[in-house]
Amino acid sequence: MIKKTLALSAALAITTLPLAAPAMAASSGTTELTGSLTQLNDSGASAEVTGSITGDELTIDITPQGLLEGAPHAQHIHIGGTNSCPSNDMEGSGANGALQVTDAAGSYGAIAVSLTTEGDTSPDSGLAVDRFPVGNPTYSRTIQVSPEVAQQIADGDGVVVLHGVDLNGSGAYDGDVMSDLDPSLPEEATDPAACGTLDVASMSMPGGGADTGAGGAAGTQTLTLVVGGAAVAAAGAAGLAYSRRRAGQRG
Repeated sequence: MIKKTLALSAALAITTLPLAAPAMAASSGTTELTGSLTQLNDSGASAEVTGSITGDELTIDITPQGLLEGAPHAQHIHIGGTNSCPSNDMEGSGANGALQVTDAAGSYGAIAVSLTTEGDTSPDSGLAVDRFPVGNPTYSRTIQVSPEVAQQIADGDGVVVLHGVDLNGSGAYDGDVMSDLDPSLPEEATDPAACGTLDVASMSMPGGGADTGAGGAAGTQTLTLVVGGAAVAAAGAAGLAYSRRRAGQRG
């Protein structure tokens, strides 16, 4: 009886231990990201975003167009609010109803990552105008973020916002209304120009992932069937051995 119990326990172990592997692979994989930014404040600006998050390492590429040339443009990943962008026709507290940063905070939340060209990328660098791109160059950088922010981005909760608009067409940041973030700057320097959600494009896992099917639902189902079949075979073998021993004892 003891041998039978041990054999059945071994068979059941086959069904439980390997099934944890897919979940472990998913947690250590790479999440591919994508986004399309559209204008705010009638800026005429837009951008395409691609990137990835692996662990707490974020790689992001931004290709903008339509931003004011010759001027620095702050850019961030925001998290919070409803994780969305306001509409272009939403009115705010700026000049002639221009949308300021705090007017849209309920949609895209607070700054989580400052997409600077070098140095610090924390919210503390949210207005580091000397370390943001000037005009419309393609931006590309790999940075470390906190585990919490990494998880939120991987969950599809990030929003990318580009700032800096030319409301009066002067070709420079000026005007009588000052920024709601820094009263030493005109609002044009910080008002949002383009916004888009940072969406999850796909998940890839070590050794083959969702893109190839090796780690997706079909792969998991196959693993379950193989492991389950092995368990049944092991259990059947244990029962047969036990029956033979019983028959031998009766003989």
